[in-house]
Amino acid sequence: MVKLNRIYTRTGDDGTTGLVDGSRLPKDAARMVAIGDVDEANSAIGMAVTALSPGDLRDSLLRIQSDLFDLGADLATPGDDFAPSPMTLRIVASQVARLEAEIDGMNDTMPPLASFILPGGTPAAAAIHLARAIARRAERAAVAIPQVINPQARAYLNRLSDFLFVAARFVNQNAGGDVLWSPGATR
Repeated sequence: MVKLNRIYTRTGDDGTTGLVDGSRLPKDAARMVAIGDVDEANSAIGMAVTALSPGDLRDSLLRIQSDLFDLGADLATPGDDFAPSPMTLRIVASQVARLEAEIDGMNDTMPPLASFILPGGTPAAAAIHLARAIARRAERAAVAIPQVINPQARAYLNRLSDFLFVAARFVNQNAGGDVLWSPGATR
């Protein structure tokens, strides 16, 4: 359990931040950018949750928010040993598999895509689309880290944007369907 007595430490006033192993990096280092983007995706998912009624999708998004804290800890733990332990949080294959199963479950209830869709629809779907775009940025930032990172963390981020895309469609399905792109319609 995390226990914080004081929020500010002043250790970052020099433009660096600490990693799990005690090392410090500049706050604009690729690893820190990725961690920040994961945090932003988590916050956007939190906004989406507030627009949803209680139910399975809301529960899934809350689980994902917890996973994203694990993912942030994973990215903040340098090294090439990706085995989880009581003291080391790592994203594991079962977390990726859970996302895949939930994607498949939602996808099975919807017609196949016949067009690209526009991010929008209901307020909840629009918020999920925004979270999806941020999750894609987090994935790009994670793969830009020059050191090796946990392959399951990369896979999780890749699957997360897929999950959020399908989740937005799932939410819109009960509110009139996808908002379709009309190529060249504004010429």
